[in-house]
Amino acid sequence: MPHSLRLGVNIDHVATLRNARGAPYPEPLRAAKLAEAAGCDGITAHLREDRRHIRDEDIARLAAELVVPLNFEMAPTAEMQAIALRIRPHACCIVPEKREEVTTEGGLDVAADRARLADYIAPLSAQGTRVSMFIGHDPAQIEASAAIGAAVVELHTGHYCDLHYAGRFAERDIELEALAAGAAYAHSLGLEVHAGHGLTFETVGPIAAIPEVRELNIGHFLIGESVFLGLEGAIGQMRALMNAARGE
Repeated sequence: MPHSLRLGVNIDHVATLRNARGAPYPEPLRAAKLAEAAGCDGITAHLREDRRHIRDEDIARLAAELVVPLNFEMAPTAEMQAIALRIRPHACCIVPEKREEVTTEGGLDVAADRARLADYIAPLSAQGTRVSMFIGHDPAQIEASAAIGAAVVELHTGHYCDLHYAGRFAERDIELEALAAGAAYAHSLGLEVHAGHGLTFETVGPIAAIPEVRELNIGHFLIGESVFLGLEGAIGQMRALMNAARGE
C-alpha cells in the first residue's frame, strides 16, 4: 500500500563528492538506483547555474533511466527552463539561487516576482510537468504561488532545523507551528504541500506529522549518514521515522 507521505531523496552531494577529486565516481545515477531499490518515492537533483555538483549529463541520465519520478530543482532562468522543457521531468521545483551561497538559504519571493514567474512556469505546466515553488511559510508567498498556477509548494524547513540544533527550542516550536499553519493554508488553496531542507533523524518527526504535507525531500543528511549506515540503511531509518510520525 502506498505511504501517505512520500520520500524524495536528493542525490546532489554524491556529485559533490565525485567532483571534489574530478573523478568519474561515485556516480549520482548509481546512488539514485540504490535509493529506488531502498523504496524512495522519487529522486531530486538540483542543476545549479555554476554546476558545482550535478551536471547536465547527470540530469540527462536520470531523466532517461529512473523508474521513480525525477524532481528537477532549478533556478528560474531561461537556461534552466530550456533544459526542463527538453528533458520533461515529472516535477520542477523552482528555487532561489545565489552563486555565493553554500546551500539554498531561504524561500523564493514569489509575491515580488509574480508576473514573471507566472509566465515562466506556464510552458512547464503545459507540457505536464508539476511545478513546485520552494518558499517559506509566509501566507503572502503561499497565496502568490497559488495565483500563478503552481501545483505544489515546498516549505523550507531549514530555519526550524537550525533552531533545533542551536538548542533554541522555544523558537523552534514557534517555527514549527508556523510551518504547520502554512501547510494548512496552502492545502486550503488547493496546493499540494511538500517540505524539505536540513531534515535529519532528529528533526523529521514533527514535520512528517503535519497532516497536509504529502512529500519530504531530503538529501544532504541521507548522503552523509550513508557513510555509516549505507544508503539503504539511511533511507530505511528515515522512512521508519516518517511512518511512525504518521502512525503507519
